[in-house]
Amino acid sequence: MLRQALATALLVALLGCASTPPPERAPSVAAATLDWRSQAIDAHIEERILALDPKNVSDSDVRQLLALGPTPRIVNLHGGIYPVHLVMDSFARFLVGMGYPQAKLRHPGDGRRSHSPYEDSRQIAGLLAWYYESEGLMPMLVGHSQGGIQLVKVLYVLAGSSGEPVRVWDPMRDQALPRTTIVDPTSGLERPVVGLKVGYAAVVGSGGAALLLPNQWEMVGRLQHIPDSVDDFTGYALELDLIAWDLPGATASYRPLGTARVRNVALPAGYSHVFVAATSHLARDPALREWINAYVPGTQAAPPADDASATNLLFAADIWYSIKQHWVLQAQQAIRARRAGIDEAGPTRLPAPESPG
Repeated sequence: MLRQALATALLVALLGCASTPPPERAPSVAAATLDWRSQAIDAHIEERILALDPKNVSDSDVRQLLALGPTPRIVNLHGGIYPVHLVMDSFARFLVGMGYPQAKLRHPGDGRRSHSPYEDSRQIAGLLAWYYESEGLMPMLVGHSQGGIQLVKVLYVLAGSSGEPVRVWDPMRDQALPRTTIVDPTSGLERPVVGLKVGYAAVVGSGGAALLLPNQWEMVGRLQHIPDSVDDFTGYALELDLIAWDLPGATASYRPLGTARVRNVALPAGYSHVFVAATSHLARDPALREWINAYVPGTQAAPPADDASATNLLFAADIWYSIKQHWVLQAQQAIRARRAGIDEAGPTRLPAPESPG
């Protein structure tokens, strides 16, 4: 009770400066919101993408193949205290530095690189449906701090936890459409928004004090239980995080409610809850970028540096590994579906991974 009282007092003080950052205009982003099937892709590039091993993707594979083919959007959700959105802005710039197309990281309406945890979770779920229908690939999700709580809430919405239909949300007009179904771009059949499945989602530093906020009360007791509306989920927790209430030996442990494959990763206690996703500096260092691209979960290879230049390196490398995997899987699935003209039910799942060390 004392810990909760102290956390509540801290939140009251912090929320006095909580706000949503002004939208960042990027008119050119709208042009990228196209069904990839309308774009000309060299048949040789497609064949090389189909031949890729999702668990062994090099820098050249990313830049010379994947970036030229079908690319799923990444929807980032930032924490709730202004200006913490800049941390997820840094994460988006890290992804761009590693070769991810920038247009697939920006909101097509106003150009922002992340969503607020104060947005309606049903709106975000409807937005994911719009992306899937319009672009032909299901987005990946990454949430930091309270944004991670919101991410899991969105997964519950997609799983039908409310028992109510969810309307498709148009980001270009920033409004709900008068329908709760989409035309599945893979099968060509009409289907409801509820029941859609995300291929990959990850959260970092989520839980703790943020669950005391009224907009997150419904996630108390549910945050660590991951529904079936995602195939692969990674929960990152700092070994020492007083804000998320994680202590050495007692970090948050995420568990599947059913079929979702859930992985927990402990990050060093020296990482900062606020700045753990600030990673753009890593992509600017050639040596660190090479180490990140070569990283495989469970390997014991030492990082090339143990100083401020390598801050948040483990988080960046681990999540980039998973993003590359699911980028390959979705690109391959999309190419095969277009060629075969058949329905493939949801994002392709990875083979069961080896237990990380």
